[in-house]
Amino acid sequence: MSIPEAVDAILATGEVCDACLGRFFGKRSRGLTNEERGRALRIARAIERHEPYVPCVGDCVVCSGLLDDLDLWADRVVAALEGLEYATFLVGTRVPPLLAECEEMVWSDLSLTHAEPMKSEMNREVGKRVSARTGREVDFGHPDVVVLLEIANGTVEVQLSPLFIYGRYRKFERGIPQTHWDCRACHGAGCERCNFTGKQYQDSVEELIAAPITAALDAAGGVLHGSGREDIDARMIGNGRPFILEVVAPRRRTLDLPALERAVNESAAGRVAVDLIRPAARSEVETLKSSRSHKKYRILVEVDGDISDDALESALSALRGAVIHQRTPARVAHRRADRVRDRTVLDIQYLGREEGGVLIEVLGEAGLYIKELVSGDGGRTRPSLADEIGRPARVTRLDVVLVQDPTEEEDDGTPQRSTKEDTV
Repeated sequence: MSIPEAVDAILATGEVCDACLGRFFGKRSRGLTNEERGRALRIARAIERHEPYVPCVGDCVVCSGLLDDLDLWADRVVAALEGLEYATFLVGTRVPPLLAECEEMVWSDLSLTHAEPMKSEMNREVGKRVSARTGREVDFGHPDVVVLLEIANGTVEVQLSPLFIYGRYRKFERGIPQTHWDCRACHGAGCERCNFTGKQYQDSVEELIAAPITAALDAAGGVLHGSGREDIDARMIGNGRPFILEVVAPRRRTLDLPALERAVNESAAGRVAVDLIRPAARSEVETLKSSRSHKKYRILVEVDGDISDDALESALSALRGAVIHQRTPARVAHRRADRVRDRTVLDIQYLGREEGGVLIEVLGEAGLYIKELVSGDGGRTRPSLADEIGRPARVTRLDVVLVQDPTEEEDDGTPQRSTKEDTV
């Protein structure tokens, strides 16, 4: 079918606006808006038929007058974005099924292959008008704000893109989990057991870091993505653990990292401290969480009975460089697959004696269970320190002192920026 024949067939369906008429040929040429293209086609048809040019009268049978309301929709978007801080945006449209079906029937019946969907027209034309009104730019890749036009009910939905901050945290207080845990009894609903907070633990590293930042950015919340996690009864000291904080739906987007860092460190003083190093991207979260980082632990080990320094050194020597076969520890078997993992002890050193036991430092491959390396976990971990010394041994205190991050240019175990909390 030629273009003139297609135009005749389209206009034979009823009143069709210039925008929809042009849209049915939208992918054939560039340089014109669909409305301009449709008007040109209508004028050319009138000239060829020696008829007067007659524009569309009344609502279009294809879009039901929707494309006559582009300025109205742009006004709605601008109003919805009032008070938000953003530099870029993107418009999306939810077209009611009946409207979508109507245009698709025309495409199908007339075998049109170069038509542009109505939603694409709405997205582009409303986006152009919003950009002109606000001075903000459209971004198809990573917009600060996504605006959805709900055609069915005439409303606008605003979706604020998250912000991501890369940093390292140190945890000085034992008994704090890395992330929020719902109460085991009520699963977050609130009950007497959790004092109606819905939480298993009153605080977490995630909440202590996120609260000041979400308040400063007027955000809906924060999610901490860590490079691994320490046990709840362990401290995270030394250079700190790498993390990315996902700031959910921030109404303000300017990241004054020194100010945000001070806010966290003052709010969580003595419990948690952070170095907020740089903005991050969403794509870095998976990389960070899946990184296989070596970790160094400083542990206090209690041994049943007396043991000489020579015997202890001999046992540690046997473990140094050894491949450890670890079946999933009994303490986490309820939430992890029961299988055997092989991990290497990269280094292990005897540091001396303290009240309550001997002090040992272990550098282990990612995924090495340190408590089980010491105790043997009832035979689930072999070899173990308990096996090598021939008597029961257990970890009574554990501190993580180094977490390497291969994404950082240098990671020698020293903090990115020294702070007074490093000595805690």
